[in-house]
Amino acid sequence: MSIRPSRGVRAALAISSLVFAVSSVSVVSAGTEETISVNVDQAKLIRLPQNISTLVVGNPLIADVTMQPGGMVVVTGKGYGATNVIAMDRKGAIVADRLIQVEGPMDKVVTVYRGVERESYSCMPICQRRITLGDSEPYFKATIDQAGTLNNQATGVSVSKSN
Repeated sequence: MSIRPSRGVRAALAISSLVFAVSSVSVVSAGTEETISVNVDQAKLIRLPQNISTLVVGNPLIADVTMQPGGMVVVTGKGYGATNVIAMDRKGAIVADRLIQVEGPMDKVVTVYRGVERESYSCMPICQRRITLGDSEPYFKATIDQAGTLNNQATGVSVSKSN
């Protein structure tokens, strides 16, 4: 024998499920409004109140924050992790306190492991060396040196190499 819930019970269950889903969404969106997500080595523009006179960054090794006119702020990811930024007005009152989450690149990056040595490549569509925090030291240094040499050649700077 099967028991079928009445139409009223089904309607009540549907409404309560809908209310739960909507309240869950609002909690998630409220939390994401307070977090500034940015990729390492990239910048993001955010708007804060215009009356800001001072910005304090919890850990400047993770993110750099620069004030622009009109309440615009540039957040640049410098290292992986989380920190915060506190914005204060001229009287020292806290106007905003936001979490900054710095993450790694999301797409078109290939990571190669050779034993414990890590190398990163940017593949769009051909794979090229990429400088990424966490790569093995020899790979990271060689990539930085090549990029520096190329940049010096492009700007006309002569580099002499001592042996």
